[in-house]
Amino acid sequence: MKKHSARVAPLSACNSPVLTLTKVEGEERPRESLGPAEAQAPAGAEASGRTSHLCWRCSQAQLKKIFWGVAVVLCVCSSWAGATQLAKLTFRKFDAPFTLTWFATNWNFLFFPLYYVGHVCKSAEKQSVKQRECCRFFGDNGLTLKVFFTKAAPFGVLWTLTNYLYLHAIKKINTTDVSVLFCCNKAFVFLLSWIVLRDRFMGVRIVAAILAIAGIVMMTYADGFHSHSVIGIALVVGSASMSALYKVLFKLLLGSAKFGEAALFLSVLGVFNIVFITCIPIILYFTKVEHWSSFDDIPWGNLCGFSVLLLTFNIVLNFGIAVTYPTLMSLGIVLSVPVNAVVDHYTSKIVFNGVRVIAIIIIGLGFLLLLLPEEWDVWLIKLLTRLKVRKKEEAAEGGADVGLGPQSKSRRARPSFAR
Repeated sequence: MKKHSARVAPLSACNSPVLTLTKVEGEERPRESLGPAEAQAPAGAEASGRTSHLCWRCSQAQLKKIFWGVAVVLCVCSSWAGATQLAKLTFRKFDAPFTLTWFATNWNFLFFPLYYVGHVCKSAEKQSVKQRECCRFFGDNGLTLKVFFTKAAPFGVLWTLTNYLYLHAIKKINTTDVSVLFCCNKAFVFLLSWIVLRDRFMGVRIVAAILAIAGIVMMTYADGFHSHSVIGIALVVGSASMSALYKVLFKLLLGSAKFGEAALFLSVLGVFNIVFITCIPIILYFTKVEHWSSFDDIPWGNLCGFSVLLLTFNIVLNFGIAVTYPTLMSLGIVLSVPVNAVVDHYTSKIVFNGVRVIAIIIIGLGFLLLLLPEEWDVWLIKLLTRLKVRKKEEAAEGGADVGLGPQSKSRRARPSFAR
């Protein structure tokens, strides 16, 4: 049996460099083994009844996963779109994107406590942190000071850069363009995974990467290559690149993580942010790069609301795989784009000209192409083959019925006097 592990999937877009768990090995439902009595059961009505019962149970499990998937999609969509819009609203009164990044990242410390409380409430065995093997993710010696600086600190820097560039871009351009352009993150991850990790080459994903690049160019052209919009688009592309680098390096250096290990890792990133990044907002404040008159003027409600929504988004995106399919979670990210577009239409002066709409469609199409599984072409060929065989069988049956048509009609017309 395979060891239970949740893989870090590089093809998952988000508005922060989250550690996305999109595939769990060993969690597949094992086939129910038949006992000796069941193995010798006679074929016929009992076997068909047992088969229909198993099919009913499978369909119930799939329906349950789909139901949870809808809930996860709505949660991902609302939390990401809400966090983006709330950040835009916060900058009207609090023009400090790096301080907002630092404040929101501090909340990552809650990842492991929330996970552990949920595990203790759910599990019958009350295991301690040491027994749960969460620290083995960092090596045989656990989380040492050396491991902290060599394995956690670089990812903490990439996390901060990704969020800061994303939030700084929101100041320059509208949230619709920011959310759409960040979806190119998936294409960048594929290109880096193909080059660095030597992942399988897929022509459809190359096409998706080309569509993403074309969408970036068209989005820049939509505003007439003004310096303000070009800087904003460059910031979003930089944020997506940092996020892609984060995910590929994680896969290269750390490999895969279980749920508890992922929660501990994200909490460690929060600790790194508190200990080592706190000095930067202080410096920016006293140098008046990010300055505010008094602490009473800070919109604490917006800051806390943004942090809670971002934390919720990362929690659902990381651990939603436990209840539903990863593809459904990714759809929530795509659906947040039209949500941001609707909000921008009523709250800002965004102009949805033809070029911008085409760019949004192209990037969205590229995003969806990247969601295709690796063996999609094999499944497509099998489906087309089955349809072709079924069509031939139906044509053969139709020809046989036509050939026997008159004889069968005459036989049916002849009365039978048998009693």
